[in-house]
Amino acid sequence: MNQADDRLAPAREMMRQGRHEEAIAWMTVLRRRAVDEDVERLLARCRYMAYVEHPPRGAEIEPWPGCISDPFAAVAGIPEVPASRLDAHSMAAGIQHHGALLVRGLLSPDLATKLAGDVKSVIDACASWHEHGGVGAGNPWYARLPLREDCQLAQARTWVEGGGGVWLADSPRMLFKLTELFGASGIVDMVSAYFGERPMLSVGKSTLRCVPGSIRHADWHQDGAFMGAGIRSVNVWLALSHCGVDASGLECLPRRLPEVLPTGSHGAYFDWSVGPGMVAEAAQGLATVSPVFAPGDALLFDHFFLHRTGVPAAIAKDRYAIESWFFAPSSYPADQVPLKI
Repeated sequence: MNQADDRLAPAREMMRQGRHEEAIAWMTVLRRRAVDEDVERLLARCRYMAYVEHPPRGAEIEPWPGCISDPFAAVAGIPEVPASRLDAHSMAAGIQHHGALLVRGLLSPDLATKLAGDVKSVIDACASWHEHGGVGAGNPWYARLPLREDCQLAQARTWVEGGGGVWLADSPRMLFKLTELFGASGIVDMVSAYFGERPMLSVGKSTLRCVPGSIRHADWHQDGAFMGAGIRSVNVWLALSHCGVDASGLECLPRRLPEVLPTGSHGAYFDWSVGPGMVAEAAQGLATVSPVFAPGDALLFDHFFLHRTGVPAAIAKDRYAIESWFFAPSSYPADQVPLKI
């Protein structure tokens, strides 16, 4: 038994016994004491195995979302709040009445900038792994989460990585940092209160991204087109660099849509995208908006939100951001893979 196996033997035994929550808690404490690549990798694996051995089951939790008053009724466009005023009610009201909620200063600019550097390290490590033939265990920044052989979602990795992204689950170090961050910031508790149950984190939708300054076009979409409508979701879209002026941002339809729109029609380029004609119909005369984000700002929305990558006229720089999708275990998308958090 090598040193890492010996050190992690208690966690491995807990996992063998199906005590994944205990193993996660135990390894989290261990990792907080010191940076440790072996702990990070096994912790990521444990979060996945908790799903494999105890998959989420559908349940009737009614009513949901219930009657949510709208403190932003007088707001035209996407409402925004400072991080100090973010709570489960403002999150729910923004999403359910306006499509999204813009949170200013969810992270400090310094922390966001540091995370942007971390995302670059992940993307560089991913590129290096591919340059060396896609073999080897990787490194702390990029080490592919071992998925079951029958997991069809694994096929999406190539598409994500070809578009300047890496799954959060494929970076053990960033997965640890982000789960710690969302716990400390209260995001997990807020989403839990909104769902009525503790959320799980998506493998296939939670992504570290660098969108190049050379981008000139993007297509409209709703994430529900990929995942279905009968789910409960929250995406924390976190800006790590300045977005929307000289780097890409998000262009959004600032209204609540109650359904997934038809795709592949009305001038759509892809079968999954929403055509410009359909966007105009859904807007009903409402203009789209392109918020300007500072490092550390976040946009919270769900699978019905209609948006695309925004391409400002002065675009010249790369944009760094993280998407973290949370789902309710009782209504988890069938084609997604969850992580225990």
